[in-house]
Amino acid sequence: MPLYRADTISQYHANCGLPPPAHPLVSVARFEDMQLDPSVRVKTLQNGFYLMGLKRDAGVTMKYGRQAYDFDQGLMFFTAPGQAYTIELNDDAQTRGWLLMVHPDFLYGSSLAEGIHGYEYFGYAVHEALHLSGQEEDIIRSIIDNIRREFTGNLDEFSQDIVVTQLTGLLNYAERFYRRQFLTRKKENHALIARLEETVAAYFRTGDLANRGLPAVQEVARALHVSPGYLSEVLRVVTGHGAQEYLHARLVDRAKTDLAGSDHTVSEIAYGLGFRHPQSFSKFFKTRTGQSPSAFRDGLPYPPSEA
Repeated sequence: MPLYRADTISQYHANCGLPPPAHPLVSVARFEDMQLDPSVRVKTLQNGFYLMGLKRDAGVTMKYGRQAYDFDQGLMFFTAPGQAYTIELNDDAQTRGWLLMVHPDFLYGSSLAEGIHGYEYFGYAVHEALHLSGQEEDIIRSIIDNIRREFTGNLDEFSQDIVVTQLTGLLNYAERFYRRQFLTRKKENHALIARLEETVAAYFRTGDLANRGLPAVQEVARALHVSPGYLSEVLRVVTGHGAQEYLHARLVDRAKTDLAGSDHTVSEIAYGLGFRHPQSFSKFFKTRTGQSPSAFRDGLPYPPSEA
């Protein structure tokens, strides 16, 4: 499947049959106005700019990796420069909504030039889209319309600051709405954590810790078919800790089990858990428990005797 890349917003407009953008670095387009080639049903896209979509579709599926989501209700999705995604159009596809495009060059000299990297949902897979209530959708539409009016009017020295302020508000609202989504989708969140626990437990059972060490958050997220940022945010909402902290906690639990249930030396346990140096294991363990491995073992009611 060919990759359709648009490094500039002007290229994207041309690819979608839209007139040239009023501003080369920021644009708002309606999906209803796009003239897509009906013979191309499946298309993988990659852009050189930030793309924020507010869509209400029928017969349209977007994919990120192996996951898919049918956009049959009001949803938002966010892609960062370089992020690839796939669109499949069905015969009866009817796409409605707005698409906001912002090139990184537009943000230079503003607080968002670096601040936009703090919005982790740009790393979420498209199938982890933001579900909007009617009121929330109205808020987002109002901000997008304000941005559109600003850069299609008479641009002046205040325009960038005004658009950046509006964009910051949109991103903050999205952050709030994502948090609401995490809190209200308790069943799905707990199901994800249950799958996470089983995935990590299965990894520990393989004995790969000694050879490969603790799996990276990216590896675990890939096994669960979610993005690392989404996994960490769900864990923060439900447990108060991110994905890396969760994995470290599971490793501490495993270390305590080995220290209490075996007569292996601390060094042997360290190597078995994937640490190259026992000193690194001791530092890791003490940082998270307040005790050295030996002190923890000595404090047990019936400490095992090391061989």
